[in-house]
Amino acid sequence: MVTSKVDHGHNTRAIHTVLIQFLSGLSHASTLFLVASGLSIIFGVTRIVNFAHGAFYMLGAYAAYTLATHLMELWGPGLGFWSGIVLSALTVGLVGVLMEIVLLRRVYHAPELLQLLATFGVVLVVQDAALWLWGREDLFAPRAPGLKGVVFIGEERFPQYHLFLIAVGPLVLGLLWLAFHKTRWGILVRAATEDREMAAALGVNQRWLFTSVVFVGSLLAGLGGALQIPKEAVNLQMDISIIAEAFVVVVIGGMGSITGAFLAALLVGEINAFGVLIFPKSSLVLTFLVMAVVLIIRPHGLLGKPPPPRRASEWINEPALRPADALMRFGALMAIVVMVFLPLVAGEYARVLATELLVLALFAASLHFLMHISGQVSFGHAAYFGVGAYAAALATQHAAAGTLSALLLAPIAAALIAALFGLFCVRLSGVYLAMLTLAFAQIVWSVVFQSTWSGGDNGLLSIWPQGLWTHPVAYYYLTAVVSIAALGVIRHLAFTPFGYALRAGRDSPLRAEATGIDVRRYQWAAFALAGAFAGLAGGLHAFHKGSVFPNLMSIAQSVDALVMVLLGGLQTLIGPVVGAGLYHLLQTEMMRATEYWRLILGLIIIGLVVAFPQGISGYVLSRYRRFDR
Repeated sequence: MVTSKVDHGHNTRAIHTVLIQFLSGLSHASTLFLVASGLSIIFGVTRIVNFAHGAFYMLGAYAAYTLATHLMELWGPGLGFWSGIVLSALTVGLVGVLMEIVLLRRVYHAPELLQLLATFGVVLVVQDAALWLWGREDLFAPRAPGLKGVVFIGEERFPQYHLFLIAVGPLVLGLLWLAFHKTRWGILVRAATEDREMAAALGVNQRWLFTSVVFVGSLLAGLGGALQIPKEAVNLQMDISIIAEAFVVVVIGGMGSITGAFLAALLVGEINAFGVLIFPKSSLVLTFLVMAVVLIIRPHGLLGKPPPPRRASEWINEPALRPADALMRFGALMAIVVMVFLPLVAGEYARVLATELLVLALFAASLHFLMHISGQVSFGHAAYFGVGAYAAALATQHAAAGTLSALLLAPIAAALIAALFGLFCVRLSGVYLAMLTLAFAQIVWSVVFQSTWSGGDNGLLSIWPQGLWTHPVAYYYLTAVVSIAALGVIRHLAFTPFGYALRAGRDSPLRAEATGIDVRRYQWAAFALAGAFAGLAGGLHAFHKGSVFPNLMSIAQSVDALVMVLLGGLQTLIGPVVGAGLYHLLQTEMMRATEYWRLILGLIIIGLVVAFPQGISGYVLSRYRRFDR
């Protein structure tokens, strides 16, 4: 009898614990829905993947901290706090309008990836603007008046404010449904989401519509951030922590679907809540694993619709790739001569910087090959860079492999992983393809981060070149020879029958299939090759730095590669080399010059995107060809 009562008590507490976790998941889901719904609305109408959405979430939290704190002193706790929340959301909405008028209107007709790069520049600007205004320290806001208590579920406590957040999500969903189905604005938004060109042909004022949509989407992101201030400290990492989850929610639900975003937010919220209890070692990657499974089964998300087919003219109108002429070959030869003599005439800093530039140029070129030659966008290319680095490091530490043997293993390991992921990725296109590559990259990162054989978050140390290559100058020459040779192979592949077949499948898949080209098989091979070159760059990086860490395959590393490619120019083969050099030099010198280097770098990126939408090398090449005529 006593045993029965004890068992009953344990069962009751277990039920209460499960209920608490379920409610916690719902609370987190509401926040995710607020942010993801705004992201989905903006993408649905403008077709812009707004990378700055997480920054607006963070900005909403900071604005709410300031406004709520001051207004509570003026108007009292209740009116002051909630007025601060509302005003902060409106403020962020107006910041979104400013971004749309000043920046986005200038790039609406630019390639989609250039638009993403422009919003990445906004992220950097907002990060340092927040640092300048509020400092580095975490800020603790006052708790919500009237919702400071807890409710008891058995012996477990659950905050009243979390219950309030649970109610906010469905309330916002209902308001959005009314706005989209019962107002003229909502009807226009839905029409533009279905067919933007047809809506414009019918006389819809797209400029006004786009501005209003960005305002609403940014307001929702700001509201999501503002409502977090009673829950957590306001800090500069809030944008990074939310943007990846928001993209996951939008992609799982289906791009442009508000109802899909709500269902996906519930799914992700509960996975996060129960994953910590059931799979504590896998909690970091569960949401990305679920996203990968959803995209493999339903390539366009739970409630998403297939995107319209890409028009062939978007690629056909681009300047054709041409073999290098005499002037270009002379320029390349001069660059090689400079690299040969650089260690003899420059100091150690210049040699180290040149080594890093060679590695990054190869890394960026591998992504460029995948994106431009085969037409496949990747947000997770750093996975192969990291796999190559870890393969070289592990071979050195545990298999006593020499430097050259370890470098040979790096591209092989990365190619195998890329080939495995490519089997699933080649079935998708556009944003869905990019997000699936991100999901796979996060899975690899999680495995490395949580494994003992990889050193976990401590990484692997003392990975130095051996034998002849121990001297820094000798290793510089090895890096130069390997990188230049690999860049030459990538360029050669672009003008082989394999490269022409890839471009045919990129430009018009149906026509290419009709001529007998197995488009998916060629794209799969391109995935493996691009992964191999990225892995080789990772192996070179490991020996150059003498250590490897999980951040080599992080989202930030993938974004850096994407920025390098787009800055240099997607339409030219020299673009990734130019972009890698420009981005790394700017980042390095700005970091040395000022604490607010992100602000300056972000403004430079925004200026370059607006001034040179085809990239630096693309602009120079177009001017050269015009002059050459």
